[in-house]
Amino acid sequence: MSQMTFSDYEYSLRKRKTKREEFLDIMNEIIPWEEWVEFVRPYYPNGKRGRPTKGIEKMLRMYLLQIWFNLSDEGVEDAIYDSYAFRKFMNIDFMEEQVPDATTLLKFRHLLEENHLGKCFSRRSIV
Repeated sequence: MSQMTFSDYEYSLRKRKTKREEFLDIMNEIIPWEEWVEFVRPYYPNGKRGRPTKGIEKMLRMYLLQIWFNLSDEGVEDAIYDSYAFRKFMNIDFMEEQVPDATTLLKFRHLLEENHLGKCFSRRSIV
């Protein structure tokens, strides 16, 4: 998110952060995003055919929200639209892009499962 919106400004004036936002800020800091993206890249579609792909990091972030908060595909999509903390973690600016839909997340999750990548993330060191 490049420029602060009015809602970002209004939200920044709160007296405290929620526990959810604190958790997501910590996870954002300790996860080695570039390493994890490169780990998935060989299995991820290159976008030359079909619909344009979403970024790997964006899909990883959505996948992790789903796991951490025990949400369905549709539930995490709705939660990102509904929660400022989720939107901030996803780095989504609604003026520039939309949340990946539930079907896109489903396909990403299947890609991780088929290639046994989800298990690797739980074993990989976060710090």
